[in-house]
Amino acid sequence: MKKEMLVLTSVLITLTLAACSGNKTGSTSAKKDTSQSSSGPSADKYLTVAIGTNDNNPDTFDSQKTTNYYNIPLNIFDRLVECEPDASGETKLVPGLADSWDISPDGKVYTFHLHKGVKFSNGEELKADDVIYTVNRMMDPATNALNTDVFDLIKGAEAMYNGKAKTVSGIKAIDNYTVQMTLEKPFAPFLANLSVPGASIYNRKACEAAGKQFGIAPALTAGTGPFIVKKWTLNSEIVLDRNSDYFKGPAQLDGIRYKVITDANTAKMAFENGEIDVLDLGGSVQSQTSYFKTSDKWKNNIVRGSVAGIYYYLFNESLKPLDNINVRKAIRMAIDRKTILDQLYNGEGTVVDTIVPKGIIGYNKEAPAVPYDPEGAKKLLADAGYANGVDLTIYQQNNNQETLQMNQVVQSMLAQVGIRVKIVQLDKATYDAKRHAGNEITMYRGAWSADYNDPDNFLYTFFSEKNTAARSVNYTNKTVMSDLEKARTMVDQNVRIKLYQKTEQTILTDDAMFFPLFQLNKLFIVSSRVKNFKVAWNGWFDMSYYNVSMQ
Repeated sequence: MKKEMLVLTSVLITLTLAACSGNKTGSTSAKKDTSQSSSGPSADKYLTVAIGTNDNNPDTFDSQKTTNYYNIPLNIFDRLVECEPDASGETKLVPGLADSWDISPDGKVYTFHLHKGVKFSNGEELKADDVIYTVNRMMDPATNALNTDVFDLIKGAEAMYNGKAKTVSGIKAIDNYTVQMTLEKPFAPFLANLSVPGASIYNRKACEAAGKQFGIAPALTAGTGPFIVKKWTLNSEIVLDRNSDYFKGPAQLDGIRYKVITDANTAKMAFENGEIDVLDLGGSVQSQTSYFKTSDKWKNNIVRGSVAGIYYYLFNESLKPLDNINVRKAIRMAIDRKTILDQLYNGEGTVVDTIVPKGIIGYNKEAPAVPYDPEGAKKLLADAGYANGVDLTIYQQNNNQETLQMNQVVQSMLAQVGIRVKIVQLDKATYDAKRHAGNEITMYRGAWSADYNDPDNFLYTFFSEKNTAARSVNYTNKTVMSDLEKARTMVDQNVRIKLYQKTEQTILTDDAMFFPLFQLNKLFIVSSRVKNFKVAWNGWFDMSYYNVSMQ
């Protein structure tokens, strides 16, 4: 689950995360409705959330076995490490089930000191053995887990996954409240990986007793989180009750009700009728989003948050005319990003000048802007030997109307400076094959978003020696590539961030290999009864409601 592409459900609507894997696990069956009705103390303090309008109707609560629905896991489980914004809005990694941790000087050994007295909802106390069990369960091939990359750098994890070992050798208990993980090699983003939903910690006794019903049968799905699953009526309703024994203190909500509503118009009416309190406008249609934004009654009830992801154009340095840096710079100067944002996305976002977006640790808010300067672009083309213009091909998949609309706007803008653009649309299989080949796609528009909070998720993905050809970038700056490898091994986070910001500016300013466009907003409409509702740091629909309250 390290990397996920962004998709839009409509042109106006903001980003949501697509799954790393297209496969879903777990079967839907009547067995899921095995619990009693909610026994919360006061029904009027239950937050009612609409789901199902944006492919967010779950088939399991087991976060090891899903890559496309984490709303329930984020509310019923915890992780060793969490990612949260501070008072200034900057994100950081903070203690979760682990009060603290130590990292060896070589960056390979992580020792976690667990919070004492944490109880699972089945009454069991959290122990180091539960952490060990969680890792082994993930890497056991019999589990059929989808999020194995969360733990796969622990020594012996791959051996277990490949059936060559019965346990992960690199994890052990020092005592009941101390667990040690040894990596195969240093990997500085490891802590950030442990904060993702797939790294939720499970109780051995509960999982072994539940078997394949863990994450399906409410009464058998035990977690340490602020809420407990009490009811699941398939394709109708999921009810969570407050966990009164939560180790951080009880939530202010009595619980959460998730209402499955698959039709956007029905969801809109349910919100206006007061039947639901939270509606994800990413699951709506453009006219409904415009309706809420212009309604005197509702416009002040919209809550926005930036998606920790970025839209961009990538250049292939190995193909003409993009082998010339002045052509790459001219393209960037000829495109008016603010106009695209306003026309295609109703202004719901922010133009950015970085590869690492706002919301990610290491975001450089002091990065120099990429100017919009068509006249300057014409001069650069002339300097590159293209005073009479130049031909350029932009590639895309043929089933993406949103990308086509943007490419057509860019086509028109580039024509104004003498760059004649041809848009080639390919079916997904052909497009993916050509992009992987590395030397067939000249330029393309992409989108990338984070689930784990580290600059490595962006910079290494496109510009490392390992990835650059497969991304059709073919970057040639060996110093940057070496620095990206070095940053992965650094223990000192401050030193790492400085190195990342240096390499980022080399890629953007010195080499002009990447054209950042904008970050989009995630929009929700919320009831006036709802207080302290904030979009998750990454802009997901999936979020914890622990800090939300209701009047």
